[in-house]
Amino acid sequence: MLLRELTQEPLDEKQIWARSGNKVVRKYRCVGGRRHGRIVSKMAQCYAPINVKARITLKKTKARLGQKIARKSKMTKRRNPASRRVQAMNKAASRGIRRAPKRRR
Repeated sequence: MLLRELTQEPLDEKQIWARSGNKVVRKYRCVGGRRHGRIVSKMAQCYAPINVKARITLKKTKARLGQKIARKSKMTKRRNPASRRVQAMNKAASRGIRRAPKRRR
């Protein structure tokens, strides 16, 4: 147990749906900490220390391949059924609707 857990009120990270491979899973959007606004798989990651080496490596990779990554992810979000399901579920959750997404034929 962390000291933060004893002294502060419980964390209210927002639960969202996200894709992990081709599966749809529950994840969290950080509302505080060093990863504010980022989507993480466990709430504890919002307050975990930053891995500087990994951050620098990703920065270099994005500088080199940023446009290629953007095009690829755009295509995935349009075509992958799991991505489409995630978008529909998050949209429904933000509107307060709790129902399964409609299937397109």
